[in-house]
Amino acid sequence: MRLVEYLDKGASLGPDAPCLTADGRSSTYAEVQELSVRISAGLVRRGVRPGDKVAILSANDPIAFTCVFGISRAGAVWCPINPRNEAAENRELLELFECTVLIFQEHFAPLVRQIRGDLPGLTTLVCLDATVEGALSWDEFVTDGDNDRPSDDDLAMIVGTGGTTGRPKGVMLTGANLEAMTALTLMSYPFEGRPTYLALAPLTHAAGVLCFPVLSLGGEIVVMRTPDVGEFLGHVERHRVTHTFLPPTLIYMVLDHPALSATDLTSLQCFWYGAAPMSAVRLAEALDRIGPMGQLFGQTEAPMMISTLAPRDHFRDDGSVATERLSSAGRPTPLVTVAVMAEDGALLRRGERGEIVVRGSLVMRGYYRNVEATHAASAYGWHHTGDIGYLDDDNVLFIVDRAKDMVITGGFNVYSTEVEQAVLAHPAVQDCAVIGLPDEKWGERVTAVVQLRRGYELDPKELTAFVKQRIGSVKTPKQVEIWPDLPRSKVGKILKNEIKKQF
Repeated sequence: MRLVEYLDKGASLGPDAPCLTADGRSSTYAEVQELSVRISAGLVRRGVRPGDKVAILSANDPIAFTCVFGISRAGAVWCPINPRNEAAENRELLELFECTVLIFQEHFAPLVRQIRGDLPGLTTLVCLDATVEGALSWDEFVTDGDNDRPSDDDLAMIVGTGGTTGRPKGVMLTGANLEAMTALTLMSYPFEGRPTYLALAPLTHAAGVLCFPVLSLGGEIVVMRTPDVGEFLGHVERHRVTHTFLPPTLIYMVLDHPALSATDLTSLQCFWYGAAPMSAVRLAEALDRIGPMGQLFGQTEAPMMISTLAPRDHFRDDGSVATERLSSAGRPTPLVTVAVMAEDGALLRRGERGEIVVRGSLVMRGYYRNVEATHAASAYGWHHTGDIGYLDDDNVLFIVDRAKDMVITGGFNVYSTEVEQAVLAHPAVQDCAVIGLPDEKWGERVTAVVQLRRGYELDPKELTAFVKQRIGSVKTPKQVEIWPDLPRSKVGKILKNEIKKQF
């Protein structure tokens, strides 16, 4: 299923229904379809052929998102470029993906000017919202025509990943990958009637691909151009939002926002969280104060739906909160096989810890122009996630760490996620990261870097004693640092490498 077919499916359920909404203005499915046809015609007129790579560099914007469907309609491949990347990384991604067209917002014109001279293959520049020297204006670009050209190749998009740890890689996702993700979303979470999805998180990441199942049901996408928690709550109430997604860091901000208690959240069917571990204590608070929470675990290479914890699975049969599952990643989804593997490729028994590996149509085709990395990620016939975890007797998946984040102290393996959960249980802690730092006595010492909730103070010794009661002395941080904020990636993940650099 091509990406544009999600739009066309939604239009078949009612062309006059609202499709994309921003700034109080809605475009109907028919209007978005018509614009996607004109975008496709504009690409074809500029020589774009099936299989060519077209990049979009934009903040959240309904017209930019409509370009995704125009690219698909032309048979080309969507390459989302994150606007928060540094110029050098975006130049590297555009070169790696072999993009011939870049569609961008005027806000990013200085970045485009900085990198365009190094990219001779980038033959067409299009500015969405202004007149920029050397680029086509939007009116010059879009044109009339009837271009719907499926490609012989199922490749739908290439997504950059891995830029924080080395040279970025391009994850090749096919129409079949995204169709599996969409099917798993629809079968794993509640959807009643026409959904309304609120996109605050970047449409270049999870917030974008979660639009496809919503569109297939004829739902409305409400696009927030800038991240503002107060505005987010206002949109949920005003638009009667049924579904939304935020990473844990932003959910903590929602929980601490003074407007939360007065906001009507009764329209919510599923508030997705993911992209990073979430405090079990704050999750229990969210279940009480926000409502139906739904976890999803995946990665760019196997998008979103490796395992899920639906809203009902957060509770036991008697209605009480299933605290034993709140720190889990839920159960593997029906179309995905999940196992735990030792370093020698042997599959481990229930309860044994090893690398989480995955099989199924959710898994990427491979890394673009990187055969070596593709082979490494698919050793022994399984996709390797890089996460350490285990499956319990109820087939619930627990992630205990990223393989590269495990701390070895005094000969013991300490999983940073377990320590972080203990730290996050303290009422004064907003967020934290646990890392290993070199230590002459222990090899590595467990170190916690903590961000406090607004208005709170905390003595590091008090936190150490608090954690020791919960997980014992070996895993308790030997060093606690309190910082006003933690370095984060473009999607809100804490950057542990950046923290280590500061030490």
